[in-house]
Amino acid sequence: MRYRTLGRTGIEVSVHCLGTMMFQDGCNSDHDDCVRIIHAALDQGINFVDTADMYGQGESEEIVGKALRGRRDDIVLATKVHFSMGEGRNRSGNSRRWILKAVEDSLRRLNTDWIDLYQVHFPDHTTDIEETLSVLSDLVHQGKIRSFGCSNFPADEIVEAHHVSERRGLGRFRTTQPPYSILARGIEASLLPAVARHGMGALVWSPLAFGFLTGKHRKNQPIDLETGRAAIRPALFDPAIAANAAKLDAVEQLVELATSIGCTLPELAVAFTVAHPAVTSAIIGPRTMEQLEGLLKGATLTLDDATLDRIDEIVPPGVNLYNPYASLPPRSLTDTALRRRPLAERAAA
Repeated sequence: MRYRTLGRTGIEVSVHCLGTMMFQDGCNSDHDDCVRIIHAALDQGINFVDTADMYGQGESEEIVGKALRGRRDDIVLATKVHFSMGEGRNRSGNSRRWILKAVEDSLRRLNTDWIDLYQVHFPDHTTDIEETLSVLSDLVHQGKIRSFGCSNFPADEIVEAHHVSERRGLGRFRTTQPPYSILARGIEASLLPAVARHGMGALVWSPLAFGFLTGKHRKNQPIDLETGRAAIRPALFDPAIAANAAKLDAVEQLVELATSIGCTLPELAVAFTVAHPAVTSAIIGPRTMEQLEGLLKGATLTLDDATLDRIDEIVPPGVNLYNPYASLPPRSLTDTALRRRPLAERAAA
């Protein structure tokens, strides 16, 4: 396993990061099996583990905490905060009040005294970014976290956060965690260039495009919309939807490409993401030991220029064949007040 420096933190992390979203009730709820999978990943050289408080309402963090007993010093541990963690008010978001409570809960579940990378899981437009950066900076000074980053932030909000950090003398986001795959290349246009300019690390999620790049879903073959990810988000898989038909067309060409260079489609997909110079690590999120072993087999795969050129022909740079944020649209699109002037001000004269 190769290692890269995480932004300018000086922390070295494996190019494959073990994502643990699948380790929870409804996915893999066998804690002992999940621990074995984590240990197998660590034994293969992965030293970077990513989780979140909201994965299984804390269950994933508890599993990770069990797995890292006796190995904590060797592991770069990342988790996230933002989404709701129970009934009632003020149990979500990016406020100082909630983050101070959430980080203590995560530390307890993870059975650790510190978190290497604490990430804001999603923007919160009800909280001033200065408020969020201030409390995260305090947590670094207290030694409870080593550094902090963001996840699913658009490029303009990352740049704004950096400006606030500089003006107020606060710590800044050292990393970002966006979706990135052959089928969703939109971040190549502005986000990844911004990451590179600001010296940030990028750990990308869903390199298999919500399972579309596993090879399980193929053109002119029935797709089961009643089980797995397809049951959760059928709009991403229903072949009757034009965007999904385009994905299936691309998959057929990618399968052919993978076969021609002697690898599997998942191996091709993950190798593509880590070939980008702004990407530090790709998050692989196996549910089973078999899935982990299959993904790790492709760790040594190097894509040459001819292969990357062919991928560019199939899905051009910067193009999304689907919207990876379909279930979490930005406020700039959902809040009509941000898209429409008051009625009396809409006319030009």
